[in-house]
Amino acid sequence: MEKKQLIIIGAGPGGYAAAFLAADLGINVTLIDKEKNPGGVCLYRGCIPSKALLHAAELITSAEDAVSFGINFGKPSIDLDKLRSWKNEVVTKLTSGLGQLTKQRKIDYIQGTAKFLSNDKIEVSFSDGTINQFEFENAIIATGSSVTNFPGLDLNSDKLLDSTTALDIKDIPGSMLVIGGGYIGLELGTVYASLGTKVSVVEMLPRILSGADPDLAAVLQKSLAKKFASVMTDTKVKAIVEKGKALNVSFEDKEKKSFDLEFDKVLVSIGRRPDTKGLGLENTDVKLDQKGFVQTDISRRSSVKNIFAIGDIAGEPMLAHKASHEGRVAVEVINGSKAAFEPKAIPAVVFTDPEVAWAGLTETEAKEKGIKYSLAKFPWAASGRAMTLGRTDGLTKIIFDPDTERILGIGIVGSSAGDLISEGVLAIEMGANATDLKLTIHPHPTLSETIMESAEVFFGQSTHIYRPKNDKYAFRWKKLCN
Repeated sequence: MEKKQLIIIGAGPGGYAAAFLAADLGINVTLIDKEKNPGGVCLYRGCIPSKALLHAAELITSAEDAVSFGINFGKPSIDLDKLRSWKNEVVTKLTSGLGQLTKQRKIDYIQGTAKFLSNDKIEVSFSDGTINQFEFENAIIATGSSVTNFPGLDLNSDKLLDSTTALDIKDIPGSMLVIGGGYIGLELGTVYASLGTKVSVVEMLPRILSGADPDLAAVLQKSLAKKFASVMTDTKVKAIVEKGKALNVSFEDKEKKSFDLEFDKVLVSIGRRPDTKGLGLENTDVKLDQKGFVQTDISRRSSVKNIFAIGDIAGEPMLAHKASHEGRVAVEVINGSKAAFEPKAIPAVVFTDPEVAWAGLTETEAKEKGIKYSLAKFPWAASGRAMTLGRTDGLTKIIFDPDTERILGIGIVGSSAGDLISEGVLAIEMGANATDLKLTIHPHPTLSETIMESAEVFFGQSTHIYRPKNDKYAFRWKKLCN
């Protein structure tokens, strides 16, 4: 039986990042995945294709918004075949590039499916049907996650979509229901709404984007109310039945009142679950928690000394960039270095229109945990750059430690929030305080200035906002929130 120095199961953003670093450090790496090239769900069926389609949606929206500037492009004509081809071309270029990098680093890439036989042995079913067994010194599990199915739903219909099939965009339905008000459902809903579908969203919780602060989510919900046919919160889906050419959906609102609506398509987007099925973990001493995640320590080591776990399978948040950093930590530990995954902030981004992004401590978390904090907000209506873009529907907020002025968290909703958030993440990681941000000269006119001016708001000295300090309706000038 051939013995491998390091086996990595799963070639998504966590797996291939780990494999590439390991190879760069001189470790002999075997990378195993079902696909022809590395990429994982993120590149093949998630982050990348969805963002490609969201960019197309943004172009359509921008063309529509240009009417208010005196520019009229007319109604867009959608060539679905070309749109799908362009999306697939982006995916192919990126995954093929990763394949080339794998070869250049002389990584042993196996297209197949791996299953643990013990704490130091695996069985691999190759894509050609052959089966082989390997021993390993160390292994990293990076198998990611799968979509969560709607509980109790037994319906086999091409009208019922999930986050993978929705990306195929086989047609533009007249109406669509998105079940789940999380980031995946809202992003895909945005795409279909821009293409001309009447999109409705149903969320069983009191509001959409429960992970973001209410004031940030409220800005997005106000925008979606104009784009979507409806956004139903505090509402449950009780049943879905195929009825002719449509799907009949039964709802129940918070008053326990029932009602039915019909849709051409229904997209189920209620979350994802760790992908451990068929992995053979029952043949090892690896322990899972109650939610099915592999239990790991700060080095990403599982309960078995030579088996590590990274990415979605190792716990929340299920984000590609978190997986990549975890992969690098695991490899550094395997290589003999002292390393730990202890980030002060992991940014989360919702690529809707407007985008929503946050990192570090949220205001909601501070209240729930009883952490005292100071809050500063800068509305984009006071931003010159936002006004020139016709995008004043934004808000930048920073959460500070009231005693040290240290930055604890940041939240942004608005155009390009996903790009702007990185400055906040760096500030949190570097232990920056309000003065550091206030004194950092930002280019004018830019959206990034809203971060600097939020720090100025903290001191009651924002250039583009004036409120008397005794005005009870003013921004909270260094007000201590408990």
